[in-house]
Amino acid sequence: MMSFLRNTWYVAMWATDLEIGQVVQRTILGEPIAIYRKSDGTVAAITDQCAHRFAPLSQGTVCGDRLQCPYHGLQYGPDGSCEVNPHGNGRITPQLHLRAYPLVERHTLLWIWMGDAEPAPATIPDFAHLDEDAPGIVSKRDWMVIDVDYRLMADNLLDLSHVNFLHDGLLGHDGLIDAEVEIDERIEPSGITTLAITRTCRDVTPPYLFDLMYRNDAAPVDMWAEMRWNAPGYLRNHAGVTQPGAAREDGMIVIGSHLLTPINERQMMYHIAAVQLGAVAPVADDEVAETLSHLRRFAFEEQDRPMVEAQQRAYDRAGGADAIKPVMLSIDRAPLRARQILNELITAERPAVPVSVG
Repeated sequence: MMSFLRNTWYVAMWATDLEIGQVVQRTILGEPIAIYRKSDGTVAAITDQCAHRFAPLSQGTVCGDRLQCPYHGLQYGPDGSCEVNPHGNGRITPQLHLRAYPLVERHTLLWIWMGDAEPAPATIPDFAHLDEDAPGIVSKRDWMVIDVDYRLMADNLLDLSHVNFLHDGLLGHDGLIDAEVEIDERIEPSGITTLAITRTCRDVTPPYLFDLMYRNDAAPVDMWAEMRWNAPGYLRNHAGVTQPGAAREDGMIVIGSHLLTPINERQMMYHIAAVQLGAVAPVADDEVAETLSHLRRFAFEEQDRPMVEAQQRAYDRAGGADAIKPVMLSIDRAPLRARQILNELITAERPAVPVSVG
């Protein structure tokens, strides 16, 4: 069984996907959770299982600040306490109370704290480029469920070299294989660790998708891609093209957000969005914009997703991630370091094993 990092924030959903009076179900780290927006607009999350007959509360009704069970009408408050028992003398025992999960609404996302330690909002990673008042043009705030270990998807995203092969002709090509590579690791003021890998190519032909956005008629450009990772699985890709020797902000910049939340050991939620910035105006032509949207989706659905799902099947055949021993290359430095950091954090959470004496 995989161990998860618990005393941390996970993305539960896009905040705009939850309206007042609405309740949705999410499973995170194997735990079913009912998330709802109260009448005052604030959010709450409690165990998605009535203590009486284990009915799913996510199929119930929001009653002001409470969530009513659809089966027998018991009502639970945002702190998980049972506040209304409509049966008999209305007696409420401590056994009727449920777990509540801290929620924070930030960067247009709902972040949920899954651990028992005191939640630390300062450790939510910086995704301010997704804020409502942030500059740039934001793509659709999308999400999907993928049948893979979320760490495999993080490996894929931190491996920037694969775009020149898996996405050849679309996001990369063989002229971008030789790149300047930098790996940076730092501790943020909040105490969280940030790992970043950057690949820079100078005076090269841009791949098709970037040329379509930059509208440079395939003339040579400087190109970069920086992938930033924060545990347990939050990645931001700052990528773009500019004229040879020019500053990044003078060109075209795309910031991709890749937010990975484990549902269980081999299934994850993938929240994605992209923001276009820089001096080059966003593509206004509807036909080109539609082509860009289609190609982005194609790159994931027809290339990345089948690849990571095939990897997952290979892991499963071998008996799991701990049983298989891939041969690593120099291009795996960033994914390996991210896994090492994550494992260290998980190990630090585990209670100390008493040492017997005598």
